[in-house]
Amino acid sequence: MSIVSDRNGTNRNVRVAVVQAAFGEQREDNIARVESLICRAADEGAQVVVVPELFEGPYFCKTERDEYFGRARPCAGHPTIERLASLCRDREVVVPVSFFERDGQAFYNSVAVIDADGSTLGVYRKSHIPDGPGYEEKYYFRPGDTGFKVWNTRHGVVGVGICWDQWFPECARSMVLMGAELLVYPSAIGSEPAAPELDTRERWQRVMVGHAVANVVPVAAANRTGNEDGQIFYGHSFVADQSGEIVADLQGQAEGVVCADFDLDGIATERASFGFFRDRRPELYVNLSGAHRSKEES
Repeated sequence: MSIVSDRNGTNRNVRVAVVQAAFGEQREDNIARVESLICRAADEGAQVVVVPELFEGPYFCKTERDEYFGRARPCAGHPTIERLASLCRDREVVVPVSFFERDGQAFYNSVAVIDADGSTLGVYRKSHIPDGPGYEEKYYFRPGDTGFKVWNTRHGVVGVGICWDQWFPECARSMVLMGAELLVYPSAIGSEPAAPELDTRERWQRVMVGHAVANVVPVAAANRTGNEDGQIFYGHSFVADQSGEIVADLQGQAEGVVCADFDLDGIATERASFGFFRDRRPELYVNLSGAHRSKEES
């Protein structure tokens, strides 16, 4: 699928915000906190607001407990999505809303993309599902079946990945090939309970800065903060511009909002001038899809 913006003659500048907060067991408090921060971002002129992954509660995926499946709900009629859709309509902002989705007997880590008129443009289901100590997501979520998706919103063509997706260059490149003008990643990343000496915060930022450079596209990541039973989330939500420069960030554990401005038409011209997409050789990349196997693998 390829999407081309149809907003000819309109303002092609966009202000992007990332939201950062800690979340506890009280679902209502968590949603109210996110609502308040979205409103703060809108007050600062933000038009696209990125919020953390699975913000309705603590990051429950650090352990395997069957009662947590009761937190999953279908997208249709989801009370949090409907509540934030109303806010998006009132404040004219675009928000990708992270939620634990149930579809029949299938469960997904999903995002519903809400446009600035409050309409739900569709759902993306997380493609890459991690599995390891403290991040036991394969117990809860199937790998997404939507494929990568981009959304033609009022404020630009937005590509959405979810947390672990952000480590895969194929995800970012695919979304920009589909027309994304901005890449956003709701995230929940922090310490490794089984390896407390391992700090992945800087490499987490570096890999996304690489996506920005290689695709000449702004990248925004919203992370949670706080200490959840010994699992400490990094925070450090940020926005990088198309050159990979981090132009807005929330240091450490601070709760809040930061914004950055982008000229989407100017960036499109810059992307064309770099020639990364002109000089691609897709015919040489067949091994990326598994269609090609080396002699050693045969």
